Amino acid sequence: MVLAAKVFLVREKTELGVLAGKLKTFRVEQDTRVEEVDFSLTTEVKDLSVSRSTLEGTFTFDDVFVVNHRGKAVPIPRTYEAPFSFELFKERLFLTVYEKKSRANNIANEMSKALFMSLGEVVEARIKPETLKKFHEENFDDTKILFFDEVDIPNISKLSLYGSGLGVTSLYNEYLEHGKIWYAVIKSRRYGYVVGVTRNSVVTVFSRVDLPEFKTFIRSEILPLIE
Repeated sequence: MVLAAKVFLVREKTELGVLAGKLKTFRVEQDTRVEEVDFSLTTEVKDLSVSRSTLEGTFTFDDVFVVNHRGKAVPIPRTYEAPFSFELFKERLFLTVYEKKSRANNIANEMSKALFMSLGEVVEARIKPETLKKFHEENFDDTKILFFDEVDIPNISKLSLYGSGLGVTSLYNEYLEHGKIWYAVIKSRRYGYVVGVTRNSVVTVFSRVDLPEFKTFIRSEILPLIE
């Protein structure tokens, strides 16, 4: 099973106990009507656990999707659950949402509003191009995919390489002269996982790992890369 996550930076360093107190009471209810059916949708946080350097929990929200049943549109409510963790790392506070990018972005915005009463307090965590390049080259024995952006060749916006051992090819060095690594799929020497990492800290693990192992990988391998 592929696991995905996105790491965010919390602009204002806040005690984890204070964050836990605010999230414990966070609950939003919204009434909506879909296909002439009324629904009450709830967004809240559950399973909070706080320690000296980590605050973990699950962000839950309801949504309604519509299916076709014998020519009739039938609305069905569904509850989504996304684990998250706030972590203090080298005097900075990070939020990691263990969900695909689009949902992770929405959850980060909801967290910003719930904790700081405004958007923009939980922002994208960025990895510098040269840092991602170094991370790739430290693990490029079995590189699978590389995407390059900020390409200076007219009419070309992105370049890509697929294969094994891409870091030792002449094309790799040529592409570096024209663009910057945006996304790399590598095999971690330290953990043996095959993972994809983008410069805006989206992480996807393609190896068979469980969530606690994924959290450990992000804490030890990804957080140190963030500028």
